[in-house]
Amino acid sequence: MRIGIDLGGTKIEVLALDDDGRELHRRRTPTPRHDYRAIVEAIVGLVAGAEAETGRAGTVGVGIPGAVSPATGLVKNANTTVLIGNPLDRDLSEALGREVRLENDANCFALSEAVDGAAAGQGVVLGLIIGTGAGSGIVIDGKVLRGRHLIGGEFGHNPLPWPSVDEVLGAPACYCGQHGCLETWVSGTGFADDFKRATGRAVPAPEVVAMAMAGDGEARASYDRYVSRLGRGLAHVVNLIDPDVIVMGGGMSNVMPLYDDLPPAMRPFVFSDAYTTPIVKARHGDSSGVRGAAWLWPRTD
Repeated sequence: MRIGIDLGGTKIEVLALDDDGRELHRRRTPTPRHDYRAIVEAIVGLVAGAEAETGRAGTVGVGIPGAVSPATGLVKNANTTVLIGNPLDRDLSEALGREVRLENDANCFALSEAVDGAAAGQGVVLGLIIGTGAGSGIVIDGKVLRGRHLIGGEFGHNPLPWPSVDEVLGAPACYCGQHGCLETWVSGTGFADDFKRATGRAVPAPEVVAMAMAGDGEARASYDRYVSRLGRGLAHVVNLIDPDVIVMGGGMSNVMPLYDDLPPAMRPFVFSDAYTTPIVKARHGDSSGVRGAAWLWPRTD
């Protein structure tokens, strides 16, 4: 049995899978986000509950909104800030009495979709999560591409490629300290911010999309800018890793016109005489993160 844990900002979810990927157990509990020790205890309790209910022992994989620094062995870049500076993988391993595999949540998303999701059977998979932020993971032949600094697939913190003069001069500030990161343009938050800059109206991204599809001119202009920016960002990734498939998750993955509108926006920027990479919606949706955490222990182990 494989046990996956998705450690989010508001909830911790546990999922137990059998060897064929069938769900055996699932439960959620609120994240005690300001208490590190309570987070460790909550995860231990969820694992114990899964094993008690199923009557099986399992391997444990955990997806977190951050990564473990290869330099220090401590969590870094986590938006659940209480995790930062702590050896979460070691603390969980000690508390559970077994090895625990820890991975960035975007990488878990990509792995889930590559193993038995929308990209099953594909060699090079880009998993893209676009919601409040913009993150991604890369899976090659069933293995997460982590990289030397554990930043493989950091789509959102590269600059917007092929920018216009207006985009250069108006590049928004990013929390990372740079200006004009892709996340500031192509996240759902970035989409809503663009509409507000253009119109002075604060409207959530789903409503801007609905207005655009209903014929609102200002909303349509914002949507077209969004498609252009996301298309250029994805074309840049295609030029680097040439994925077999791009899988989208997060809130913006529910904007169905994107699946038709993005390929023609990408095509002029892809360094090839043809562009055929499919862009598909995640099969497992919000469950991809926790499923990917479970699949950190692959069938071949």
